[in-house]
Amino acid sequence: MLQPSRPVVAGEPDYGAGQPVGGGPIGPPLLVQYWQVVVRWKWVIGGIIVAALLAGLIATFLMTPSYTSSTRLQISREDKNVTNVQGVEAVDTGRDMEFYQTQYALLGAESLANRVVKKLRLASNPEFFAASGVTLDDSAQQPGSGLVVLSSSERDSRERLATQILLGNVNISPVRGSSLVDIRYTSNSPVLSARIANTWAEQFIAETMDRRYASTADARTFLERQLADLRVKLQDSERNLVAYAENEGIVPLGQTQSADGKTTTERTLATSDLEALNEALATAIAERYAAQSKVGQTGGSGLDSLGSGTAAALRQRRAEVASEYAKLLVQFEPGYPTAKALREQIATLDASIAREESRAMSNRSSEYTSALRREQGLRERVDSLKGQFDTQRQAGIQYNIFQREVDTNRQLYDGLLQRYKEIGVAGVGSNNISIVDKAVVPQSPSSPILLLNLALALLVGLILAGLAALALEQIDEGLRDPGKVTRVLNVPLLGSVPLLENEDRDEALTDPKSVISEAYLSIRSNLAFSTDHGVPRSFMVTSTRPSEGKTTTSFALAHVLGRTGKKVLLIDADMRSPSLHEMVGATNAQGLSNYLAGEDDWRKLVVDTGAKGLSFMAAGPTPPSAAELLSGDRMGALIRELAGHYDHLIVDSPPILGLADAPLLSRAVEGTVYVVESDAVSVRGIRAALDRLHTVHAHIFGVIVTKLSMQHSGYGYGYGYGYGYGHNPEPAPVAT
Repeated sequence: MLQPSRPVVAGEPDYGAGQPVGGGPIGPPLLVQYWQVVVRWKWVIGGIIVAALLAGLIATFLMTPSYTSSTRLQISREDKNVTNVQGVEAVDTGRDMEFYQTQYALLGAESLANRVVKKLRLASNPEFFAASGVTLDDSAQQPGSGLVVLSSSERDSRERLATQILLGNVNISPVRGSSLVDIRYTSNSPVLSARIANTWAEQFIAETMDRRYASTADARTFLERQLADLRVKLQDSERNLVAYAENEGIVPLGQTQSADGKTTTERTLATSDLEALNEALATAIAERYAAQSKVGQTGGSGLDSLGSGTAAALRQRRAEVASEYAKLLVQFEPGYPTAKALREQIATLDASIAREESRAMSNRSSEYTSALRREQGLRERVDSLKGQFDTQRQAGIQYNIFQREVDTNRQLYDGLLQRYKEIGVAGVGSNNISIVDKAVVPQSPSSPILLLNLALALLVGLILAGLAALALEQIDEGLRDPGKVTRVLNVPLLGSVPLLENEDRDEALTDPKSVISEAYLSIRSNLAFSTDHGVPRSFMVTSTRPSEGKTTTSFALAHVLGRTGKKVLLIDADMRSPSLHEMVGATNAQGLSNYLAGEDDWRKLVVDTGAKGLSFMAAGPTPPSAAELLSGDRMGALIRELAGHYDHLIVDSPPILGLADAPLLSRAVEGTVYVVESDAVSVRGIRAALDRLHTVHAHIFGVIVTKLSMQHSGYGYGYGYGYGYGHNPEPAPVAT
C-alpha cells in the first residue's frame, strides 16, 4: 500500500521510512575526529608527554659524556699508479657505484676492526674497556705499563669482545657528492677516540695494500705455473716442426713474421731449384728455336744470318772479280788471256763459296741437335722437381699447422712473460686512498645533547601518547558521534541534544530561544517523518540505564508539541523511580499506578501544567510490582481512551536493562523513542537493550543522543545550533 504523502517543511530533512536520505547523517572529517580523540584523552596524552620529557631530562643528566673524533679519507676512483703499469684489477672497475659501496662496507668490516685491536693491543688495555663502559677483572695488570697479562684463550676472547665494541662505536659517514668519507669513533675517552680513529684509517690503507699485494702474489703464482707449462709446449712444438721439416725434406730459405706474430715461409730449397731450372729451360727452348730457324735457311742470306765472315768475304771478292770480267768483255773476247784468267778466278771463288756454305750448314745442324738435347735434359729435371714440389706442397699443410702451433705458443708465452714482469712492479706501485684530515683530541663531549634528547623524548612521548589514545579509544565503546548511530545501531537518528554546562535546565527547556529548545524542535521535525501521519500519536521515551536524559527528553518534546497548538498528555510511567512530577511542578500523590490498580476515572489523575497545550499524569504511589500492573490490559486501554482526547501521548518509560517495564509499555504505544547519553553507555549495552525491544516487536522511531559535548560535536551543534536563534525558525504545524 502506498504511504500517504505530506508536505515537506522548508529546512527540514527528508526521511523515507524513518531512514535519512543518503544512509544517515554525515559525520565529521577525519581530522576533526582525531582532534576529538585528542580532546577526550588530553590529560592522558599530556601526562605521557610530560613523563617522557622528564625521563629524557633525567636520562640526559645520568648519561656519561661521550667524545667523538673523526678522520677524513679520500678514496679515489683510479689508483695513483706510480709505475704507469696496469694492475690486476681493471681500470673501469672503480667507475661503478658498487665501488664506493664496497669501500664503505670494507671500512666497517670485522677484519679491519680486528687489525685495529691487534695494532693498539686493546685486548690488554683496561682503559679501553673502561672508556667503552665494560667492566672486566684486571687483577693481572702489569705495574706501570697499563696493560694486562692474558693467556692465549683469554686474549682471543677479549679480542673478539674488543672487536665487537669497536664495530658498535665506529661510524662510517660518506660525504655526499664527493669521494671523501669520515671515520668517527665515540668513547668516554677523548684521547682514545682520536687514537682509534687515526689507527682505523691507517689500518684500512694497510689492509687495502695487503689485499692488493696478495691478489698480485696469487696472480704471479698462477702466471708462473702457466709460463712453465707454455715453455714446455713451445719447446715441444718447435721440435715437432724441425723434425717434420727434416723428414719431409723441407728446407725453408726465407721466412717473414707479420704484426700479429704469424710466421710465413716464402721460399724453400725446392722452390728455389725449380725456379732456376725453369729459367734455364726457357733459355734452352729459345736457343733451340733459334738453331731450328737457321737450319731451315739456305743461300747467302742463310749464311749471313748465321754470321759467317768467310763466306761474306768470298762473295765480296767474287763480285769484284765478276765486275772486272764484265768490263774486260766489253773490249775483248772471252778467249782473251786476261779474260780467261778472270773467268777461272771466278770459278775458283764459286768453289770456295760452295765449300764454305756446306761447312756452315753442317755447323747449324750440330747447334740445333745440341740445343734440342739440352732442352730435353732440362725438361726432364724440371718435371722431376715438379713432382718433388707437389709432394712438399702437400707436406706443407701439416708443416704450416706445426708452424701455427709454434707461433701461438710463442705469443702466449711472450704475453704471459710480459704480464708477469708488469705485475711484479704494479702490485706495490698503486694506491687510491689517502688521509685528508687526521683525528684530533676532541675538547667537548659529543653526547649527551640536552635539546636533542628532549626532542627525542618529546617524539617518543607523542608516539606513546598517540598509541595510548588510540588504544583507549578502541577500548572505550561509548557512543559519542551521532553520525555513527545509523551504522552502529541500525536505527535512524532523530537528533542530538547538547550538554548544558552553565545554564539552568528547566529554564532552558521552557525558553523557546535556547539552544536545547532548538535541538528538541529539530528532533520534533525529524520525528514527524517517522510515520505516514506525522508525529506519532503515542510513543514512549526510554533509555538503556537511568540518568541518560529520557525524562528531560519526554518533558522537552511535550513542550515543543504543545507550543505547536497540539493537545499533549505527558505520562510518567516510571513507577519505580518517578521524577517527572518535579519538573512539571506537580505532586505524585496519585497517578498512573492508581489507574492500573483499578481506579477508572483517569480525569482525576490528569493535571494542567500551565504550559500551552500540555497536561500531565504522574506515576502515582510506588506499587509493590510495577511489572505486574503493566502486564495487564489496562495500560493499553488507557492509551486508546486517552488517544481520543489528546493529539499526542508521551510516556516516560523506565530504563530497559534489568527491568521488564519498558518492553511491556511498548505494546501499548505506537512506537519508541530511544535516548542514548553521549559517551556514557557501551554500544554493546545499547544493542542488548534494543534487542529486547525488537524481541517484543516494538517499533523504534529512532535514537536521540543527549548530553553531547560541544567539543565532540564535530559538525553538529558547533555549526547547526551555534548559528543562533532565528536560523532555524519554528516550522508550521504539520497536518496529521
